[in-house]
Amino acid sequence: MARSARSTQHHHPMRVVTRRTGLSADLLRAWERRYEVVAPARSASGRRLYSDADIERLRLLYRATLAGRSIGQVADLPTDALAALVRRDGSADAEAGRGSPGSPAPDGGVPPSASDFLDDAFRAVARLDATAVDAVLRRAVIALPVAALLDTVIVPLLERVGTGWREGTLRPVHEHLAGAVLRRVLERIVESASSPFATANLVVATPTGQVHEFGALLVAAAAAAEGWRVTYLGADLPAEDIAEAAIRTRARGVALSVVYPTGDPAIGDEMRRLRQALPEDVTVLVGGAAATTYASSLHEIGAVPLDSLRGLRATLASLRRCRRRPGEPP
Repeated sequence: MARSARSTQHHHPMRVVTRRTGLSADLLRAWERRYEVVAPARSASGRRLYSDADIERLRLLYRATLAGRSIGQVADLPTDALAALVRRDGSADAEAGRGSPGSPAPDGGVPPSASDFLDDAFRAVARLDATAVDAVLRRAVIALPVAALLDTVIVPLLERVGTGWREGTLRPVHEHLAGAVLRRVLERIVESASSPFATANLVVATPTGQVHEFGALLVAAAAAAEGWRVTYLGADLPAEDIAEAAIRTRARGVALSVVYPTGDPAIGDEMRRLRQALPEDVTVLVGGAAATTYASSLHEIGAVPLDSLRGLRATLASLRRCRRRPGEPP
């Protein structure tokens, strides 16, 4: 496997690699097992150790997959060829987004910040330029780790567009355009980041009567980036169907998003039916703008309330530390 000119001395533990590349530990291990993307050394205690060249290669592989390529297509490319491919993808996205004020170039100059991507994307939404919105977000996907992308670009963009619509500075058409593009971006993230080799499964949906699914898509993307195998079911599903999916996939958790209506007794009934239909060791997580209005129902079924993506990540980390369920892959 070809390497760049960076140091080949193996001295970085996995936690350094995950922080520098944006890859989850589970996804990294899966890529190593199936595609042999890098060959880490081992410490005296058996821990994986990576070189600067390994980190550079992994970073490029991740950027290529987030740009829409499958890992199988790029795993065998020499590092120099991989770097050239990532540059071409960035240039193509920049070409698609030409005309967006302030859009940073993919190569050279000062690297764009999350606020740059957010501002550029919002201006493109205001112009109703869906192509430019998509191009800006594609560059953000390549430049930022998924957690940072969600927390500092996608969620603030949704909030900014929603505020503009409520204040009358944007029209419903702007919100619909932003939603259509963001849906595609989040679906690409879920597809690219999810690993069939992940050792923990999560089912994500919204219950019957809840038709707004952006919260669920954000949860799916965040969980996939954390190394979970995500089964995304979409919106407005009855409790029995969600429970069936969780049982069949041997999920450790079911994540629900509830946004509107608020305080609907029927939603509380749905969540109680879901809890009854699930195995006892499956955790129910509930978040979304309306989640606090169902506090009594959540308490009754022992659900974990989520108030942010950061809270979701902490909960998923806690679930991962629990003992592996019988039958789960090692």
